[in-house]
Amino acid sequence: LVMSLIFSSYFMGIGLTAFFVLCISSCVFFYKVYAHQHPGIKNNNIYFSNITSANSLAWLACFFITGFYVALYFYDDLLAMGMPRFLDGWIAMVDPIAKFLHGGSADRWFLYGSFYTFAVLVMGLRMILKYRGNRYQQIRTFSVMFFQLGFSFLIPSFLKRMNQPEFYFTYFWPLKYDYLFPSGIDYVTNAGSLGVFMICWGLIMTFIATPVLSYFFGKRWYCSWVCGCGGLAETLGDPFRQHSSKSEKAWVVERWMIHSVLVIITLTTILLWANDSYGGAFLGEYSFTAKKLYAFYIGAVFSGVIGVGFYPIFGSRVWCRFGCPMAAILGIFQRTFSRFRITVNGDQCMSCGNCSTYCEMGIDVRGYAQRGENIVRSSCVGCGVCSAVCPRGVLKLENDTHKNRFEGSDKPVKTLVNSILNRRIYKDQ
Repeated sequence: LVMSLIFSSYFMGIGLTAFFVLCISSCVFFYKVYAHQHPGIKNNNIYFSNITSANSLAWLACFFITGFYVALYFYDDLLAMGMPRFLDGWIAMVDPIAKFLHGGSADRWFLYGSFYTFAVLVMGLRMILKYRGNRYQQIRTFSVMFFQLGFSFLIPSFLKRMNQPEFYFTYFWPLKYDYLFPSGIDYVTNAGSLGVFMICWGLIMTFIATPVLSYFFGKRWYCSWVCGCGGLAETLGDPFRQHSSKSEKAWVVERWMIHSVLVIITLTTILLWANDSYGGAFLGEYSFTAKKLYAFYIGAVFSGVIGVGFYPIFGSRVWCRFGCPMAAILGIFQRTFSRFRITVNGDQCMSCGNCSTYCEMGIDVRGYAQRGENIVRSSCVGCGVCSAVCPRGVLKLENDTHKNRFEGSDKPVKTLVNSILNRRIYKDQ
């Protein structure tokens, strides 16, 4: 992929053709690898292949992906430092797509959206072929491909062509944090009645749909079926899911970090609105500084550069597990108020460890299975891979009644407090 992009940057006239040839060739390759095998998830040699075992090729891939994200986010700064215009060839490569979709020239963000979408589509086909014996995995993968292509790529481009705000209907506050910032609302409402609809959509999805859907389906309705971040993790990141740390120390760090990010973006949003209501007199420029710092360190460095760039080393859900404020909110609902759980038939568990190995969220699923405990973790995204790779059908994803999910599930507020204060593994998650 890297070599083809370098090739395209020098030969812009045939760059787009070369890129499409690469995508089609990849699809043909995945079809040849998986389509004629017997159904069943194949993770053959995953710890012996250099790139999927966190060895030298994985570090090289990490270097190139991280470098691409650094160049993307800080391109103007790099140019100001005297760096050559090394992204211009790639941007020109996708310019015909941009002109076809929204009638304007491509920029680096359209380049990013194009690469992102094609990565989800191509690697999504691989996921569908690899898990073709599992209907849940196939439908779930098709869902994230559909939402990424339609709602995160085509619809925003269509809105831009109609001179409307470039709005993403599958992202809500606090993940898409600026949608509830005063400046963000002013930008969208300038579109008139359509802008008002967009604001109402975001508010309904954030404060009504999110808790309701999380009650019935847990956080999987969003993290594994809709979200573009999760879609990239589940498709492009699938070969690296086994690298997520299952240690208790990682779990403690995860809980502190993800809830800290949620607190920070909540306080930043409140601060900006307070400043706006006082006409800029409330803390003045400090509120805008907080906004810029969050956008830089969390929105760019954490979610982009680290969250995706380190797939080959730390697994595919680094951002979802340690930083996403949307995942934090969904996790609170899932842990305390939801009907979703993964039930365990512990008598059948033979402790092979497949479930824990391929849990991208770092959950030691086998520990629960050995005790015969339902898995009710705030971090679980309900991807169902643990159930899919279990050779004896021990694990089952269910949406049952709220009661009897775990001991004390009839007292959700107390459970929430204990979950925040208690760090004991397997007991109070």
